[in-house]
Amino acid sequence: MGPARTTTSGTGTTGAATVGFTLNGSPVGVPAGGSLLDALREHLGVKSAKDGCSPQGQCGCCTVWVDGQPRVACVTPVGRVAGRAVTTLEGLDGADRWADAFCANGGSQCGFCTAGIIMRVAALTEPTETSVRQALLAHLCRCTGWHPIVNSVLSGSDGATLRFDQPGLAQRRAGLEGGVAQDVGAHVALGRGGFADDTAPADALVALLDSGGDWVVGESLAEARQLSGKVQGRRTTAPLRSPIELPPGAWMRTLQTTWVEPAYLEPDAAWCEPGGVPASSLGNGGAFGGKVATEVGDVARRLADEHGRPVRVLFTREDVVRRGPKRPPIAAGVRADGTGIIRVARTPGIIEAIGSVAPGLVVEEVAVVGPPTTSAARAAGWAEAAVLLTSIADTSVDTGIDTVTDTVTAPNGATAWASIDGDGSVHVRVRCGEPLDEVVLRSYCTGAAHMALGWVRSEGLAIGDDGTPLDLTIRSFGVLRAVDTPPIHLVIEPDDGEPVNGSDAVYAAVAAAAWRHAGFPPHWPAAR
Repeated sequence: MGPARTTTSGTGTTGAATVGFTLNGSPVGVPAGGSLLDALREHLGVKSAKDGCSPQGQCGCCTVWVDGQPRVACVTPVGRVAGRAVTTLEGLDGADRWADAFCANGGSQCGFCTAGIIMRVAALTEPTETSVRQALLAHLCRCTGWHPIVNSVLSGSDGATLRFDQPGLAQRRAGLEGGVAQDVGAHVALGRGGFADDTAPADALVALLDSGGDWVVGESLAEARQLSGKVQGRRTTAPLRSPIELPPGAWMRTLQTTWVEPAYLEPDAAWCEPGGVPASSLGNGGAFGGKVATEVGDVARRLADEHGRPVRVLFTREDVVRRGPKRPPIAAGVRADGTGIIRVARTPGIIEAIGSVAPGLVVEEVAVVGPPTTSAARAAGWAEAAVLLTSIADTSVDTGIDTVTDTVTAPNGATAWASIDGDGSVHVRVRCGEPLDEVVLRSYCTGAAHMALGWVRSEGLAIGDDGTPLDLTIRSFGVLRAVDTPPIHLVIEPDDGEPVNGSDAVYAAVAAAAWRHAGFPPHWPAAR
């Protein structure tokens, strides 16, 4: 595709009419029209409420209180709160205590979803595990696997103040697990993780993609949306399908995967001053490899130079799905001796990734019509190969405490063991060098186990015949909800070796165990 066309408009959208309400105890007035989230972020500078679904009312990241009751701000017209009391995390009594609890229990990683979750659970009068999981139905968290969040709520609701005392070690472990430098601390749970769109200058122009793939630039987010002409929130009933045919052969085991959306919550965003360096879209998290090659930074730099002003460049949720890279789908067959063939969507680096754990598998890259793919996605290629190889071998290992079934050693040397009980409980052990901080490591590994369960059981993205993604809402990706996530029991093996990423090994091991537990269905997700 050639250079994007830039369209600007000098027509403002702010009229004379205003809406008055009380924000965190103080009277405020904002222009009429738009959503409560727009009023908070664009006019009042409240950044704890996040826009994760653009706006579909599905991720919960923008949850605030209206007259003491949780509301999703992105689909609440600002006119509905006229004369009422709005409370955000900045005005919540006990917010610091909640942030301490989430930090101390690993309930917040990137932190994008956490402020909204705190606003939801803080409204519970008598939190129990059941009531907390039910409340979390209004939210999506991709990072933590839900259990650390539930533990955070149950510990944080008893009035205890929990402090985090090892930020340096925690940040080092978080960086290893997330793949990029990542901040750790109570401020992250308060929504202050340094996300690009939270730090943009108030006078920055706003750039969005229109339906034709061109960038339009407005004086405000409302104006840019009007110029883009897009309506968000579509999904499809089209079935999932495997885009690659199985290689012919007499196989002991076969596996075909479909397209999977990384489902990170912060849509790609960047801003740049003229002649400056763009703010990174990896503000506080690696997005599971999905943002490594995002275009928004380069676009922000170009548009800022063209207009001589700071420019915010934002992906909507639809843009993330349509333009963001996916995990490469595969179709594979393996024999009892560990030899076989993996056909995989042509992706730079994927042959090397598979070969790092399975030199006996022949890799055939094939052209596939569909969204872009990346080998930077979590354990892409080598996890699939490891799952196939563990499925044909008896890899049971007696650790002296329990018997685990599937064993995976990652290319970096980390090892994870996983099994699933008859009742669905997941048992995981991991050895990945010096833990540095067990709270952070446990949170990332629990999140990896949750992601692996969804990968095998429920996650998928419907793609049209022309290769265009059809599922464009965040709830259509099949991410396991809190109420559907089984118990995950994690043991961190003592190890004084050089610390390495451990959550990717857990991801592969739990995927192998989930596949075994399901009886080795030849297609993922197994629920389709």
